[in-house]
Amino acid sequence: MPQGKPAVVPDDGLTTRQRRARPLLMVHTGPGKGKSTAAFGMALRAWNQGWPVGVFQFVKSARWRVGEERALKILGASGEGGPVAWHKMGEGWSWIQRPGAQEDHAADAREGWEQIKRDLAAETYRFYVLDEFTYPLKWGWLDLDDVLDTLTGRPGAQHVVITGRDAPERLVEAADLVTEMGKVRHPMDSGQKGQKGIEW
Repeated sequence: MPQGKPAVVPDDGLTTRQRRARPLLMVHTGPGKGKSTAAFGMALRAWNQGWPVGVFQFVKSARWRVGEERALKILGASGEGGPVAWHKMGEGWSWIQRPGAQEDHAADAREGWEQIKRDLAAETYRFYVLDEFTYPLKWGWLDLDDVLDTLTGRPGAQHVVITGRDAPERLVEAADLVTEMGKVRHPMDSGQKGQKGIEW
C-alpha cells in the first residue's frame, strides 16, 4: 500500500506518530457532485476502524432515504465496526416550496448545531459528518464565530468533515484538509433529473 510522504516536516515538537494521529477538520466544497459521497466514504473508513460515527444532515429532506444512510446504519448495528448514529435536521429543501417556513428550518439548524456542540464537548463520536453544513452558514442561520471556535477548540481526537457548496472563506482557512469538487459535466445540464443508485 503506498504511503504519502509530506513535502514539509514542521518544527512543532511533535513526533511523527503524534502528528499522524492529530484530529482533522475537513471541508468538501465546490459546485461539483461528490462532496457528500466522499464524506460518507470517509465515514466507512472510520466505521472500519471501530470509531463511533455521527452523521448530521442539514438541508436534505428528512424524507429522503439515501443509500449511504441505510448502509451505514446496517453496518453500525452489525457489531463488526464502530456504531453509527444518523441525525436529520428538519425537512430540508422543502422550505423552497413552502413560503414562510424558512425560520422553522433555521431553528432546526440551530437546534442541530447545539446538539453537535454537546456531542463534541462529550466526545460522543470519533468521526463526524456535517452534511450540507455550509448552507446554514451561508444563509446566516448559524453564527460563524461560534462554529469556528467550537470546531477548532474541540477536545480529544475527533475528526470532522463538512460538506456543501460555497464554504465560507474563514472555514476554509481554518480547515486542515479542503477539497473543492469541480464540475466538468453533469446529466442535469441536459435536463436529466437525479436517478436511483447515482444520487440516492
